[in-house]
Amino acid sequence: MGYVAVKGGTEAIHNASELAEFYRIKGDTTPIDIKQIRAQMRLAIDKVMGEGGIYAPEYAAIALKQAEGDVFEAAFILRAFRTTLQRNFYSEMINTREMFVKRKISSSFREIPGGQILGPTRDYTQRTLDTAKATETVNHIKEFLAEFDAKIDPEKLESISSFGKVIDILKNEGLLKPVDNNEDRRITDITREAIKFPAPRSARLQMMARAETGGLMALGYSSQRGFGSVHPTVGELRYGSIPVRVKDASGRTRYIGKIEVTECEMITGSKPGKKNTPPYFSIGYGLCFGHNETKVICMSTLDSAMRRPELGAPANDQEFVLYHTEGVEAMGFTNHLKLPHYVTFQSLLSNTRAAVERNKKANLEAESWAQLRLV
Repeated sequence: MGYVAVKGGTEAIHNASELAEFYRIKGDTTPIDIKQIRAQMRLAIDKVMGEGGIYAPEYAAIALKQAEGDVFEAAFILRAFRTTLQRNFYSEMINTREMFVKRKISSSFREIPGGQILGPTRDYTQRTLDTAKATETVNHIKEFLAEFDAKIDPEKLESISSFGKVIDILKNEGLLKPVDNNEDRRITDITREAIKFPAPRSARLQMMARAETGGLMALGYSSQRGFGSVHPTVGELRYGSIPVRVKDASGRTRYIGKIEVTECEMITGSKPGKKNTPPYFSIGYGLCFGHNETKVICMSTLDSAMRRPELGAPANDQEFVLYHTEGVEAMGFTNHLKLPHYVTFQSLLSNTRAAVERNKKANLEAESWAQLRLV
């Protein structure tokens, strides 16, 4: 690459940064409070945390405010901030069976352990523009919350309990595909080790957990349409909070708090590999920070697809999927094209001009020889 410095150097860059800040606040309106962003933009916050690779709602809100709502830029900022932090502990393996469930559904079974819990969703609402939001006030919010609380009957509240998994139904009937002992099951840390292909499943799931939702959706959708031949069914989709524990210096396990996650287990029918082998079901898995159902559905779809690389479709290719859904890297490379490329382009321009001149010269010579033959 042939890059050159921007004219004006650091001063010009500082001026550009100041101008961007001016455009952010030039409307002379009341600054958006970070608490407001956290409370009312929770899905955007969850995307920024997921793609930034750090669970920090307040910092994600700050990044979103700084980036004027650009989720890509906010994730970029948060990912960069993450690199400055010291790593003190590795968490113990989380157990999603301990999840305090806020939403739990299955499209594979009507009756599931604990029942279907719709929770907070817009799946069954009309996507019409609610213009009343333009005149919403604090009083409107208080009235809604009061009406909502009034609908809750304390006598009908049940004690909190954990729920069994839908996949246990398949396990108990012996319908799940046995574990493949040949599959690479090493536990790697993609933030400490360079990715190498073929990558173990742990690395693939980590990269997709940090991947850009739209990228995962595009490739997951391609697989469902036939470019990957994986069209699974949602075995179980969960959203809720789970406890996180770490081991301190003395080796004692400590509870440090809860984080919100979304988890999905997709059921895919598998073809028998050998004669007289039954067609078991296999499970694709997805889990990410916050509430992001589209991401985990596509993540678990692609998890299944990448375990069948022999099909040769884009969604089955590990390198294609993992590199092209990495939002921060993709954004960085795409936007680096705005940087000065004067040297490389001038070289290309000179070569192109020389080639055009040679072609013109060759055409003139050919015309001259043709005229001499006619004479």
